[in-house]
Amino acid sequence: MKKILVIDDDLETCNFLAEIFSEEGWQVASSQSAETALAAVEREPFDLIVSDINLGGRTNGVQLLKEFKKTTPSSEVILISGFGTLETAVEAVREGAFDYVSKPFNVNAVISTARRALQGRSAEAPAAVLLKEYSEASGLIGHSPPMIELYKEIALVAPSRSTILITGESGVGKELVARAIHRNSPRAAAPFVAINCGAITETLLEAELFGHVKGSFTGAVADKRGLFEEAGGGTLFLDEIGETSLALQVKLLRVLQESEIRRVGSARAVHVDVRVVAATNRDLEREVKEGRFREDLFYRLSVVTLRVPPLRERLEDLSLLAAHALKQARRAGARATTISEEALAVLHQYDWPGNVRELENTIEHAALYARGSVITPEDWPEKIRRHTRSQEANGKLQGLFTDLPTLEELERRYLLHVLHAVGGSRTRAAEVLAIDRRTLYRMAERYGIKLKEPGE
Repeated sequence: MKKILVIDDDLETCNFLAEIFSEEGWQVASSQSAETALAAVEREPFDLIVSDINLGGRTNGVQLLKEFKKTTPSSEVILISGFGTLETAVEAVREGAFDYVSKPFNVNAVISTARRALQGRSAEAPAAVLLKEYSEASGLIGHSPPMIELYKEIALVAPSRSTILITGESGVGKELVARAIHRNSPRAAAPFVAINCGAITETLLEAELFGHVKGSFTGAVADKRGLFEEAGGGTLFLDEIGETSLALQVKLLRVLQESEIRRVGSARAVHVDVRVVAATNRDLEREVKEGRFREDLFYRLSVVTLRVPPLRERLEDLSLLAAHALKQARRAGARATTISEEALAVLHQYDWPGNVRELENTIEHAALYARGSVITPEDWPEKIRRHTRSQEANGKLQGLFTDLPTLEELERRYLLHVLHAVGGSRTRAAEVLAIDRRTLYRMAERYGIKLKEPGE
């Protein structure tokens, strides 16, 4: 029988995990402190240790992980948390954690992860680990489940030499992910060089990437190294790779395959040692099918693919992101110091098509134009306030028929809704309903609704 030790300072969590593990036929012991957990491990070996990161004392889950690996190196360790940073994800992977489980628990995910751990498949799912505070060092902010998953993936792929493709909508922070990969890789001491492939013409982009020799084109008055050479030993970030031409894609493929470039106007090959991280907001698989992107380059780039979630999929992080953006705005001279709860509630109702970048711009705008030190709903741009009003109206309309009323009852409710929306104006209500005022009077009389007298 497999033996599991559950560690959490919350008794209900301990009991919950013990219950679901026991139902799998595993023997479960529990502990509510780091000290009693270490004592339990010294008394007897466990096949699996499941520990919360934040235990309420001086010792956290990452420190316990280190101790467990010294005491019982054969035991697998799963860390659980609802908060996190990229830095602790990297630390956990290096210290040998098997995986993490984020709170609130998904029972099937917990059991599946524990099964893999007990089967000794640690190579398939090393961990990302999370702490209470978000990380300003990486610029990646948030502790929602999608971000926790992203932290884990970054921690796993950063030490490798593999080419990486980062996908995601505009404004989600793809360059921040690329920089985090570089910072946590063996190449961290070498240059990180970034270029937006969609912002430069094809001819200039080729010269920027590969360099050129004197006289190769008008204006080439001297030899110049390209960005592949400038990033030697480090990382080259090709943002918006989907914007490149098919002709340039052939040359990029050659660099990835042969690790060498030729400067524009030169026949001599130059060896380069560069890790390429590319990013796109396009669906490259569709671009390949439609003939706009080379299939061989796509497969070469997407050895590892990381998807950065849009803001609407991680609204749990909005408050943290807003606080960070306000802090940046204050450094730029904004007067506002806090955001009211009502103002935050408005932000949560918006769908953020521009993602984190749009949120940062919105906060900066409000912080500069706020009437006082507190940002209120009235300080948000008109498009956000207009969206909120629309959402509220939709919510009210949905409330008209949630209990499946009769058609006659629905008509009565809608008449009340329109009268309320137009402030009781008979003329305006008749216009909205596309009926004459006599019909409006008859409807009101039939449903027992008292119309507001003119001047009331």
